[in-house]
Amino acid sequence: MSSFTIGNYYPGNSLIHRLDPRVKLGFSLVLMIIVFFLNKPVPLALYGAGITSLIFLAKIDLRTVWRTVKPILFITSFAFVLNMFSVPGKTLIEIAGPLKITAEGLQTGVLMAVRLIFLIIGSSILMTLTTTSLLLADSVESLLAPLKTINVPVHDISMMISIALRFIPTLADEADKIRKAQSSRGANYDTGGFMQRIRGLVTILIPLFVSAIKRAEELATAMESRCYRGGEGRTKLNQLHMKVRDIIFLVMGLVVVTGILVVQFAF
Repeated sequence: MSSFTIGNYYPGNSLIHRLDPRVKLGFSLVLMIIVFFLNKPVPLALYGAGITSLIFLAKIDLRTVWRTVKPILFITSFAFVLNMFSVPGKTLIEIAGPLKITAEGLQTGVLMAVRLIFLIIGSSILMTLTTTSLLLADSVESLLAPLKTINVPVHDISMMISIALRFIPTLADEADKIRKAQSSRGANYDTGGFMQRIRGLVTILIPLFVSAIKRAEELATAMESRCYRGGEGRTKLNQLHMKVRDIIFLVMGLVVVTGILVVQFAF
């Protein structure tokens, strides 16, 4: 197994692990939304303290958290650089021609990078790292159940989400194996210019897409051979039930979120 953690479930018996998956999914969506309303140091610091509390409540190793953040560092760096050079304002450093670093751009870039990191950590802690893909699918199906009245295929949507989450670490491992196989044949992905490295990725992406299509076909054949016909008439071994700890966590979480928003907009 590679060090890629997005989509992986880490077994445990912490408070976060035992929460109802519907509570975790709903609260993670709230966290995803409000993080984009925060643009001041104090609310962001409070938000970061809340994310840190979730890490310790879930008893997730900090190295695991780092491996969760590591895959998005390129996107985070790109967003930082893009905002740093594109946002107009007071010039700090003028490089060449229109390229210049502004104070407002630097501030916006840092803000965007912090938001992305908080977004990934919060969603990973509450969902993929502490909740199995099956429970996530059940929670999505439960939350979207009212849409069945207008013939929305809720079960199919939740099944697709479950399969997608399950295949993320599998495809990551497959990509790592392909990269090592190509390197053993003389391929070099660490030297050369930017465009040369991009062209080198083609030798990984094409076999990866072929492998993904093959796995999808095998999965479809396996489901058909087991007479899978969707959610109609299907029952569940474990039913989801809200408990007192779920309500307490949800109420306390919403109180903290409300406090952060008050600090953001009132001060």
